[in-house]
Amino acid sequence: MALTYIRLATQNDIPKMLIIVKEAQQLLAFEGIPQWQNGYPSKETLLADIAKKISYVLVVGQEVAGFAALLQEPDDNYQKITDGEWIRPEDTHYATIHRIAVSSHFHGKHLAETFMNHLFSISYSLGFKQIRIDTHEKNTRMQYLIKKMGFTYSGIVYMNNNSDDCRNAYQLFVN
Repeated sequence: MALTYIRLATQNDIPKMLIIVKEAQQLLAFEGIPQWQNGYPSKETLLADIAKKISYVLVVGQEVAGFAALLQEPDDNYQKITDGEWIRPEDTHYATIHRIAVSSHFHGKHLAETFMNHLFSISYSLGFKQIRIDTHEKNTRMQYLIKKMGFTYSGIVYMNNNSDDCRNAYQLFVN
């Protein structure tokens, strides 16, 4: 396999990131999953992540194969959790993986696992021993990956306090 690594995303990565967004939106829509529809994530969202230095790209050889945001402050959407609870809810020092996607040209190569492992390493090097993530209840592919990577189901969170937009939330602690 070609050299595979992650780095901070730059504005030059936006065109490829937007192609990956479209691929992901099409796959999710095909599977009947309402996540990432209606223009999310937008170019503006991706540019804001880059400006905050929380956007990472997965590079295989010379090609951007995926992207993700690694939020490094408490996520407002995680303040309220139902049908469960956070382990150590008082510990608000955590990183959150959001907006992770791998190009359809690289599916089947287990690159999402590689990408997440790199994000875990970055989180740990930044001083985070807790990582959180969420996904739509119908997104069984992502749920499988999340569980495979060692996350524990914690409960349900709501995006922007919208009772019609819930996500399964998970936690992982690294030592």
